Amino acid sequence: MATKTKKANRQVGLGRIYISASFNNTLATVTNTQGETLVWGSSGASGFKGTRRATPFAATTAVQKVINKAKDEHGVDEVEIYVKGPGAGRDAALRAIKATGVKIALIADVTPIPHNGPRPKKKRRV
Repeated sequence: MATKTKKANRQVGLGRIYISASFNNTLATVTNTQGETLVWGSSGASGFKGTRRATPFAATTAVQKVINKAKDEHGVDEVEIYVKGPGAGRDAALRAIKATGVKIALIADVTPIPHNGPRPKKKRRV
């Protein structure tokens, strides 16, 4: 039976945080500058179920857990933040990052916007 070897914790000064805020959940991923994932988490993984995952409080809790783990295990002290999506957790996640005390180098909105992509669905008749 093969044994798994644990990777050594990489000490990273500058990290990137990717926040994906949908209407149902908020995902947070911390990577190094090369894009290799160090830590990740979500509102659902933080113990929230159902519609409570979509709340700003759930996003705050999830992001705080992720940041604290990244600080402890990988020495992340400065971050670039990339926010994506229209969800309720966008602003709450940014406030949570600021509250943890890491230095913020950049905040960018990377929400995909169609340049008149596919034809929209037909209008709903109620």
